[in-house]
Amino acid sequence: MNYAGPLADRIAIRELIETYAHGVMTRDAAIWAATWAEDAYWALPEFPDLGGFSGKAAIVAGWTESMKVYGLDNCSKPMIYVATPGRIVVQGDSAEAVVYTSEIFDDPASGKRLRVRGRYDDLLTRQGEGWLFKQRTYRTMLVDG
Repeated sequence: MNYAGPLADRIAIRELIETYAHGVMTRDAAIWAATWAEDAYWALPEFPDLGGFSGKAAIVAGWTESMKVYGLDNCSKPMIYVATPGRIVVQGDSAEAVVYTSEIFDDPASGKRLRVRGRYDDLLTRQGEGWLFKQRTYRTMLVDG
């Protein structure tokens, strides 16, 4: 099944995904950082220069640096970022999700406007009252532009 587990948990995870996207769209590091567990791992296997980041502090520092060069109109505006879940399966205090992304930004190397579609494979953990990303693995599906 693409969606399984308590509805309240699936809604909370969907809101976490949307909060992550809102953090990107507003370039708000505090909002974006609040979606990660302290011992999280962000895997970017298609970007060998980045590879991955272990721990919330390293994840947020890496993201903050990247947001300095990924945006629109010479980074005077944030990139467009939309995230849509395709799967959320909750089992107790753990969950798995697949999230599809749509991004529009100006490539920092070429200046060319790109439209990128990607996929996150996620592991999530319930901590206290809420859900957080424990591991996110990103892969590009399509680059247009």
